[in-house]
Amino acid sequence: QVQLVESGGGLVQAGGSLRLSCAASGGIFSSYAMGWFRQAPGKEREFVAAISRIGVTTRYVDSVKGRFTISRDNAKNTVYLQMNSLKPEDTAVYYCVADPSTSALVAGPSSWGQGTQVTVSS
Repeated sequence: QVQLVESGGGLVQAGGSLRLSCAASGGIFSSYAMGWFRQAPGKEREFVAAISRIGVTTRYVDSVKGRFTISRDNAKNTVYLQMNSLKPEDTAVYYCVADPSTSALVAGPSSWGQGTQVTVSS
């Protein structure tokens, strides 16, 4: 099973930007769809974004469309989440996820990272 390590979280003011990174190891990176989930305090984990194995297809939850961009670099075994125009409601722990299938990833991925905190102040 692939191991995932996130980085890039932190504290930012509303309207600002952050870029999350996720380094993968222990598997063939290009055989996995990759994505991000998040969990806000007191709420369930929710799907945020996904990218197919070779990066042709992306999916987003409606609340981040036009503000977040997911990308991947298969040569570096890394997936990114560029987050712009951040809002206080984006505050959450963000988890990098992986699954051989994009549709399965959106429903419930097989591999999870430990998470990185993103806090957006108003």
